[in-house]
Amino acid sequence: MLSPFIAKLSEIYPDARLLTHDAGLVSYESDGLTAFREKPIAVVLPESADEVIRTVRCCFDSHVPFVARGNGTSLSGGSLPVKNGIVISMNRMNRILRLDPVQRLAVVEPGVINLNVTKAAASHGLLYAPDPSSQSVCTIGGNIAFNSGGAHCLKYGMTSNHVLGLKIVLPNGTVDTLGGESLESIHPDYVGMFVGSEGLFGIALEITLRLIPKPEVYRTVMCAYRSLKAAGDAVSKIIASGLLPGAMEIMDNLSIQAAEAAVHPGYPLDAAGLLIVELEGEASQVDEEFKRLHGLIEASNPYFFKEAKDAFERQQIWKGRKSAFSAVGRLSPDFIVQDGVVPRGRLGEALEEIQRLSKQHGIRVANVFHAGDGNLHPLILYDGKQKGALHHAELLAAEIIELCIRFGGSITGEHGVGMEKRTYLPKMYQPSDMESMFQVRRAIDPTNIANPGKMLMDGDAPALTTSGMHPLEKAGVISRE
Repeated sequence: MLSPFIAKLSEIYPDARLLTHDAGLVSYESDGLTAFREKPIAVVLPESADEVIRTVRCCFDSHVPFVARGNGTSLSGGSLPVKNGIVISMNRMNRILRLDPVQRLAVVEPGVINLNVTKAAASHGLLYAPDPSSQSVCTIGGNIAFNSGGAHCLKYGMTSNHVLGLKIVLPNGTVDTLGGESLESIHPDYVGMFVGSEGLFGIALEITLRLIPKPEVYRTVMCAYRSLKAAGDAVSKIIASGLLPGAMEIMDNLSIQAAEAAVHPGYPLDAAGLLIVELEGEASQVDEEFKRLHGLIEASNPYFFKEAKDAFERQQIWKGRKSAFSAVGRLSPDFIVQDGVVPRGRLGEALEEIQRLSKQHGIRVANVFHAGDGNLHPLILYDGKQKGALHHAELLAAEIIELCIRFGGSITGEHGVGMEKRTYLPKMYQPSDMESMFQVRRAIDPTNIANPGKMLMDGDAPALTTSGMHPLEKAGVISRE
């Protein structure tokens, strides 16, 4: 017999798009962070904004928590199901609703694959700049939730820098619009508040994205060093020179070996550290910048230097880098991906410290990271079948997070806080900052049903409001559709 809540959902969805049996739920029990698992009571597969809105209102009326999910590539447990809650799987809402090459914008549904936006814009000489390593599978809605970046965020910024407007459904079922189609706004940056909120403020239904012109030329180089610190120090010197490459990435020997075995990009297998630098823009500008870059790299004493001679070689270099996370699966059955940030001036020092911690714990760590903005991605390798292995890997992960805080950095650059790093947020922020976060959370979701337990370790949910008006609507912050 159906529960009253499931019966309400069955009025919205046909049987094929309402999953309630174990066989249908099992693939939704975790996201990319498989150490955490939780079975939802149901998964719904909406195909329209109206179905999402009706579902959220149903959850609000029944006090049932929900989490929106795209393709489940989150590495922080951010799209982990909530106990006694449902998953709203958004990947069937995958249409590009409008692409305007004159205004350089695209209006998309949240289930659109990141790379598909650039593919659609390519014929107009445009692209969508944020390019996470998972861009061929991750969705724009997930990018919104975690403010994703990617290799080229050094020059172009994060997802928040490329979202102009949002149509959203708030946790009480109210539909609102934030931002618009202009880069300029006289209002507070509510779009910036929503992007990176990890699902705590509701669900994006439509997203207006900024597109940029495709660079005229690319010049991509890779250089190898005998130590990881030397590669990190080279990055610090490039940044200090005033150059702003499109991307700067570093891989250590473990990740080089894995990537080479997986996709054969032509990396030097004996390198302790591989630095990839890409310049892009107008040809005359890039030629002048390349002269400066070449001098800086020479001064850093790499033992190997290669420039991609054509588009294929450039593609191979990036294919190796972007396959690194999945390729590490060749080295270990399980791994934890960390996502801390350190000041760029201390990058070499941080890498040395991670290597020291790896030896101290006797656990291998493969390092892959966005070197230009100090965003580390150490992959901590372990075998989950061995008793205590996950616990020891988590201890090492904790020390790396503490290192980032101690160095004056951040606990996350783009993967989000999710379930994994909640306990470290108060170590990074002052009590007054944390209280401000909770106040905003409570104002937008007083019933605590939108992805509860993620990012902020919620206590008892505040009492339901009975006025019928959303707290931010009453304050004039949002408007009811």
